[in-house]
Amino acid sequence: MVTSTTETIPNKEVIQILGIARGSTVRARNIGRDVFAGLKNIVGGEIEEYTKLQAQSREQAMQRMNQDAQRLGADAVINVRLTTSMVMQGASEILAYGTAVKLK
Repeated sequence: MVTSTTETIPNKEVIQILGIARGSTVRARNIGRDVFAGLKNIVGGEIEEYTKLQAQSREQAMQRMNQDAQRLGADAVINVRLTTSMVMQGASEILAYGTAVKLK
């Protein structure tokens, strides 16, 4: 599955728009990470555990978006975007979405 943040794919022509492909995941922090993050917050620096959690969440949302696009019969997803929103205290949603298309 070709995915792109642009409106076009070089040397390809969009022949059909199939709709919006989307994928999301909701992840919550855990107590172990929170204790370590609290310590990091005192001394400063990157909280690597949260960075990894967010990276894994983005990858899962992208995979789910690609699966949705495949279900629609797409060759590619263009104009891909990622958003994050807080669902509740300590839990956030990562949403990946884009336009599922057929290419020539």
